[in-house]
Amino acid sequence: MKKLYKTEGPYKMVAGVCGGIAEYFDIDPTIIRLIWVLVMVSSCGTGLLAYFIAAVIIPDQPQT
Repeated sequence: MKKLYKTEGPYKMVAGVCGGIAEYFDIDPTIIRLIWVLVMVSSCGTGLLAYFIAAVIIPDQPQT
């Protein structure tokens, strides 16, 4: 069963939200980051607020 976590390692840039979403959907993290930037630009900052909320809500990846 797949779970959504913030990523660690090479895919992490700011808080690991976009990398975690990309790992969950098994796609390139750059695509998620580009989509997120487009949402932030087109929605006058709502995307930035959503990113910070996701960074707080999504748990960190457990240590293996």
